[in-house]
Amino acid sequence: MHENCLHTVCQEAKCPNQWECFSKETATFLIMGPRCTRNCRFCAVDHGPMSPPDPEEPARVAKAVKALNLEYVVVTSVTRDDLTDGGAGHFATVIHTIRKSSPGVRIEVLIPDFLGSKKAIDMVVAARPDVINHNLETVRRLYLTVRPEAVYERSLSLIAYACKSAPPDMPLKSGLMLGLGETHAELIATFKNLLQHGCSLLTLGQYLQPSKSHLDVDRFVPPEEFEALREDALGIGFKNVASGPFVRSSYQAKELFDHS
Repeated sequence: MHENCLHTVCQEAKCPNQWECFSKETATFLIMGPRCTRNCRFCAVDHGPMSPPDPEEPARVAKAVKALNLEYVVVTSVTRDDLTDGGAGHFATVIHTIRKSSPGVRIEVLIPDFLGSKKAIDMVVAARPDVINHNLETVRRLYLTVRPEAVYERSLSLIAYACKSAPPDMPLKSGLMLGLGETHAELIATFKNLLQHGCSLLTLGQYLQPSKSHLDVDRFVPPEEFEALREDALGIGFKNVASGPFVRSSYQAKELFDHS
């Protein structure tokens, strides 16, 4: 990764699972730079001046995928509201370049909301990833506190449009953080919203405060509650759910997809 000057969300977002995943030669590639145009109050990724996407980056990602002999690849990005297409074209180029270099690899993309652009979603869907992931992150009531530059309804609409545009074998996935002050009733309502808009795979994990300048943890959710929520989500119709304190969007992504 370092030799190819690549970033991982594992490191930039201070994921608690990075040591386990790195030991299994698994990582989530972070494209379009290590800085985000947004400044969400839960996220450890840096906010600051942006550079244009590197046109050589897709080839470097593909080279790393081949060198690591990966069977399942997750590609995500910072949010790039400064770009006309939000970076959708760069996502598509990365997907195509990986496919050309490693034809058998399965690719999951974890995308930003592209400011709700249907044209941007069309670009990503047309590149034919195996899974499209877009995180809702939290319940509707907490959006202004947790991610004030995002819109709950816009993210749901993105998921619905992607589901409508995607072929039947391309599942939609989303994730939520717990411990930010949400209620059980709000979580169930959010699960139902996601299902109604076409999402079939779900991840649930504990919010951990990256630094003192980020949002405080409201509470630590016990493991048995994560398991109960998993059963709730499966019971109302999700095909597969990963739920636990250290679960993150791309944690054991291959296993979640394989058993869906």
